[in-house]
Amino acid sequence: MSTMDVSNLTKDFLKKMFSEGKRFDGRGLMDLNDVTIEYGVSNKAEGSARVKIGKTEVIAGVKLALGEPYPDSPDAGNLVVSGDLLPLASPRFELGPPGFLGIEIPRLVDRVVRESGMIEWEKLVIKPKEKVWTIYVDAYPLNDDGSLTDAASIACVAALRDATLPALDKEGKIDYEKKTKDKLPLAKDIIPLSFTFYKLGDKLLLHPTREEEETCDSKITFGLSMWNGKLMVNSCQKGWETTFTLDEIKQMLDILPEKYEELSKKLNKHLK
Repeated sequence: MSTMDVSNLTKDFLKKMFSEGKRFDGRGLMDLNDVTIEYGVSNKAEGSARVKIGKTEVIAGVKLALGEPYPDSPDAGNLVVSGDLLPLASPRFELGPPGFLGIEIPRLVDRVVRESGMIEWEKLVIKPKEKVWTIYVDAYPLNDDGSLTDAASIACVAALRDATLPALDKEGKIDYEKKTKDKLPLAKDIIPLSFTFYKLGDKLLLHPTREEEETCDSKITFGLSMWNGKLMVNSCQKGWETTFTLDEIKQMLDILPEKYEELSKKLNKHLK
């Protein structure tokens, strides 16, 4: 079930609208919302971006640190994705330790980025098996009007593409006051994107508003990227209790190439 209690009247009304292929903002059930990206919103981060999907707004920042590689990847850099769901963004969020959603979104974004092949991990190694760059990516929603996971993934990808490596002094320590022109080692043509489908009754929709999202019974997030001209599903996670039918999964997989291309075109004028 959704994380919010919604009246049966609201749910029945939206279910009727969806059955007719209608939404309050005039979009079709599978129509994407408007997306905008702004870079350089933090002067302290190595890279940052502000992303809007409709009225949902997320800021993401990248910080870089030196550390040891993970034991299972001694010749690769590290990635840590985190987020903080602040009450200013939504009445759904409260102060205190992160709830399930505050843990779920960073993990989903981590998988979308990590499994895409976007980051050239071996180029983050400074001294094999001893010293590597660790990439910290933080996402902060400023306003949650639905589609938060998809907005956060775009924001994190944009912040990574905006990031440059800080300078190292003679002792090999980071001098955060000195910026270099060296960009993060990223595969130029790989742009990971997530698409979260929501289900109410027997209808599926993309990029819901918060009201639409709160009435839905199930969701599933796909992480996609393009490899050598082929679209790949790199990650997938289902949420909430209601199941999806085999036909519904097929419907989502059939429409994903079209939606990936559509969103990529929306972002091309913004992505670095």
